[in-house]
Amino acid sequence: MTCANCVNSVEGILRKLPGIKGAVVALATSLGEVEYDPSAINKDDIVQAIEDAGFEAEFLQSSEQDKILLGLTGVHTEIDADMLHDILKKMAGLRQFGVNTTLSEVEIVFDPEAVGLRSIVDTIETESNGRFRAHVQNPYSRGASNDAHEASKMLHLLRTSLFLSIPVFFIRMVCPSIPFISTLILMHCGPFLMGDLVNWILVSIVQFVVGKRFYVAAYRALRHGSTNMDVLVVLGTTASYVYSVCALLYGAFTGFQPPIYFETSAMIITFVLFGKYLEVLAKGKTSEAIKKLVELVPATAILLLKDKEGKFTGEREIDALLVQPGDVLKVLPGSKVPSDGVVLWGTSHINESMITGESAPMLKEVSSVVIGGTINLHGVLHVQATKVGSGTVLSQIISLVETAQMSKAPIQKFADYVASIFVPIVITLSILTFSVWFLCGSFGAYPHSWFDGTSNCFVFSLMFSISVVVIACPCALGLATPTAVMVATGIGANHGVLVKGGDALERAQNVNYVVFDKTGTLTQGKAVVTTAKVFSGMDLGDFLTLVASAEASSEHPLAKAVLDYAFHFHFFGKLPSSKDGMQQRKEQILSQWLLEAEDFSVVPGKGVQCLINEKKVLIGNRALMSENGVSIPPEAESFLVDLEMNAKTGILVAYDSSFVGLMGIADPLKREAAVVVEGLKKMGIHPVMLTGDNWRTAQAVAKEVGIEDVRAEVMPAGKADVVRSLQKDGSIVAMVGDGINDSPALAAADVGMAIGGGTDIAIEAADYVLVRNNLEDVITAIDLSRKTFNRIRWNYFFAMAYNVVAIPVAAGALFPVTGLQMPPWLAGACMAFSSVSVVCSSLLLRRYRKPRLTTVLQITVE
Repeated sequence: MTCANCVNSVEGILRKLPGIKGAVVALATSLGEVEYDPSAINKDDIVQAIEDAGFEAEFLQSSEQDKILLGLTGVHTEIDADMLHDILKKMAGLRQFGVNTTLSEVEIVFDPEAVGLRSIVDTIETESNGRFRAHVQNPYSRGASNDAHEASKMLHLLRTSLFLSIPVFFIRMVCPSIPFISTLILMHCGPFLMGDLVNWILVSIVQFVVGKRFYVAAYRALRHGSTNMDVLVVLGTTASYVYSVCALLYGAFTGFQPPIYFETSAMIITFVLFGKYLEVLAKGKTSEAIKKLVELVPATAILLLKDKEGKFTGEREIDALLVQPGDVLKVLPGSKVPSDGVVLWGTSHINESMITGESAPMLKEVSSVVIGGTINLHGVLHVQATKVGSGTVLSQIISLVETAQMSKAPIQKFADYVASIFVPIVITLSILTFSVWFLCGSFGAYPHSWFDGTSNCFVFSLMFSISVVVIACPCALGLATPTAVMVATGIGANHGVLVKGGDALERAQNVNYVVFDKTGTLTQGKAVVTTAKVFSGMDLGDFLTLVASAEASSEHPLAKAVLDYAFHFHFFGKLPSSKDGMQQRKEQILSQWLLEAEDFSVVPGKGVQCLINEKKVLIGNRALMSENGVSIPPEAESFLVDLEMNAKTGILVAYDSSFVGLMGIADPLKREAAVVVEGLKKMGIHPVMLTGDNWRTAQAVAKEVGIEDVRAEVMPAGKADVVRSLQKDGSIVAMVGDGINDSPALAAADVGMAIGGGTDIAIEAADYVLVRNNLEDVITAIDLSRKTFNRIRWNYFFAMAYNVVAIPVAAGALFPVTGLQMPPWLAGACMAFSSVSVVCSSLLLRRYRKPRLTTVLQITVE
């Protein structure tokens, strides 16, 4: 594909196929993502449809869990293929398979419940006595090899074209001034001059052998009723070549020697290939973020082998792509963790900065969760794999970045529309240029001294016309947005900010409101009980036992804080010192100590209720108490107000329809919260706090963090309504939440930002995922969006300004005043460098540095 029109053609072809649910094609990466119904169409039909349209296509990967493409070594002949076929036929759990000896690969559909991928690979090797080896093909490395192959092919064409074009240029420009060589090129060979004949032969090879790719691409485009850059190159070079051949033959048979411009078509093709080569190299750099992420995955893993009794008997090095859930892996110091998992044995520190952006090494011990691709720094660890393949955090990050790079920003619709009409307009302008100059020359509107004595009005006009066709560049417009989005999404991933698409990136630049959820977003989400007070005759220990028994069935973070507080009140100092022993003892005590709670239910936004000893227990806020007719004593109300004024949440407890007591819970603010809020205000963004907590606690927290606009006592379902109310006047609203209770609001917002620690990044409702659980990344996300679209605007300016200025200059608009005439070969050079300049402009985004809060706040640190 060469420009936006090619993209539109391929997408159009795919969407017309039966069983295709959706198709997105990216110009910058030359990748397409197709969602299809396997019962209606298969991947080979899709590839064939693209190739029938004249493009080259190759299947890279499928998201189907039970389908795998294995690369083969040792399978060369049909006999080898038959032998492999027999091995696979005997294997249990294989539904179907197809061996391709040409590509040395086999596609297998298998039942994951009956057979594992590693078993398939091992069986192929053992049953063939080591003759055949199978390996999982990494789609990213295949894609990288395709890019390298494309660059290599382009370089070969460029070298050939340059090797043939330089003699043509020398024969025309330099040789006539060298006496001996001048005599040689003026010698006659039949009716032709030797120099002209050599030029004709050399240029014919450049035009039809080296330039074949332009003819093929132009034919593809025209066949599907569209036009692209290749059409312009073919028109310009063919016009120059055909004219030169006609002029040569005319001179040979009449004796009159009209000017010949063989070097024009040769130099145009050379410069265009040079530009394309630079473009391929530059586009390769735009996707470096994906390559860096892919390189984090280690090539191999050390698998610990077990006997039937579960004892470890040895170890074996395997391909990291063959790790299966449940495998126990040995991770040596200095090596990478092969997959997401849980530490079974050992203690070490792991560097997770490449995934979470957190620079400090994280302590990992038994039961700690580890992320695949992170680096083990010190001790040996035994890790049990929990997630492998596409389920790992790293794979999901790569998938999100890829999806973002595949998606189109709304601003790109403008480029697609311009590209669709660009080539016809340029061809019209070219014909108009020729007509005006030729007619004006024919009627003597300009002096004959403007062209050489050997030239004529027709040739003079034709050169202007060819220059117009060749200088115009629709590629620059097509690359302006996707290359910038690619670089930006990669940069974002490096900073722990995952963008789900170009449209999200575009919306974030104009954010007017940032709505923060309180618990877990502005606060640390690690609630602790600070006080417990009984307002009845019940003993404090019995009160805590009652509350803990009721809250033991709840998943709410506050419930865990209550349970921990009650547990430590009863058993502090009576627990073993080791962490493992403490955990086992705690679980044992909990099962014996807590009272049995029946008919437990959560009252959304209010609290919980259950029956203990056949008496009703209510734990929650004022609304829950009033709904159940429980009155709160004045002294308890006064104590509760004091708690709320100090930014603490009060939990009220009633037993058997009587008020018993209350607990004060504090959830400390994140240390960066107040500074980030101030930073957003400096950026012209209005911060809003949204919480289900009561008004007094909400106001106290908001005051501490610096937010004036507070929406409190909002039920989870009502959060989306608050977002919609802010959108009514056309404002762009960003919602920052933890992606669980806040998913309706995240979906309703123009820009949803899910903030999380990196282990639950595939949050469907959000447009951005802030992996590091750091509020500073909200500012980074908005700033990156603004910088990216500023760069895209510059790209469009360069692309549009180039064409607006270059086409009139090539058409000779300045010639009557300045005598400036742009030869077609120079026009070809300008066109080649225009798209390269746009890609290089996008690459400047790689210098992006996240804003320092001191800069945002305009604070000078002494």
